[in-house]
Amino acid sequence: MAEQRKRYALVTGCTPGGIGHYLALEFAEKGFHVLATVRDPSKYTSPSDNITYLPLELPHHASISHLRDRVADMTGGRLDILYNNAGRNYTVAATDIDMREVQETFDANVFSVMKLCQVFTPMLIEAKGTIVQTGSLAGVMPYVFASVYAATKAALHAYSDTLRVELAPLGVRVITIVTGGVKSNIARTHRELPPGSFYVPIADQYEKRLTLSQQLGMDTRQYAKSCVAHVIGGESWYGLVTKRWVWEGKMSWLVWFGWTYLPRGVLDWYFTNKFNLNNLKGTTGPDKKRA
Repeated sequence: MAEQRKRYALVTGCTPGGIGHYLALEFAEKGFHVLATVRDPSKYTSPSDNITYLPLELPHHASISHLRDRVADMTGGRLDILYNNAGRNYTVAATDIDMREVQETFDANVFSVMKLCQVFTPMLIEAKGTIVQTGSLAGVMPYVFASVYAATKAALHAYSDTLRVELAPLGVRVITIVTGGVKSNIARTHRELPPGSFYVPIADQYEKRLTLSQQLGMDTRQYAKSCVAHVIGGESWYGLVTKRWVWEGKMSWLVWFGWTYLPRGVLDWYFTNKFNLNNLKGTTGPDKKRA
């Protein structure tokens, strides 16, 4: 009887304690050898014999190319799972954005993912593998103070939808995990509203928004366990619906219902009231209230 081929999963953004870390543990428990990327592997000890840390510095193309070469050598040119988990957060009002940070956010959340998919597709074709993208509820709803981050995730969703159709005839699946609140260690820079911001009158609401996803977040291990089960559980639910988007994380199914069945204005109304945006009326412009 032929020996079963070793299966490999490449997971990006695996700093201990975060989502990628728990994804790596789950894949390892399911029998995969996990190639887990971090910026500096020398800082960490692998938590499992089935997890190997590899260096990756996004969005640098040289680092991505070096990773591709390392993975090809280790796997014999076959990759079963490419899980694009690494990303960057940016929470700021749309009119207060810094274009340098906008570029960095798109580099991390969109352009790097495109490059990773491009360079690893040949290995995925050889293994009839799967690409998994970490999407976000922010990509389908008007998440206040997240316009740039939301734009990157909406772009990722659209890119992945087309990638899925293009790669299906070549035997590669593409799944987008539309992620709700999850406790993670994604970089979150505490930012103050800049002087002159239109949102200074509701600065308390901005502060509340900065940590909202962590306050409402799903347990990270539970989230990872569910995601991995979807990814390795086959192409469809009970043979009926092909897996394209998987909704996971806190509030994900509620947003799915609203996004699918309710008028778009319902989400506008919800976020306007959730963060007291109506309190801005009369704070600037020709309707400004006199003291």
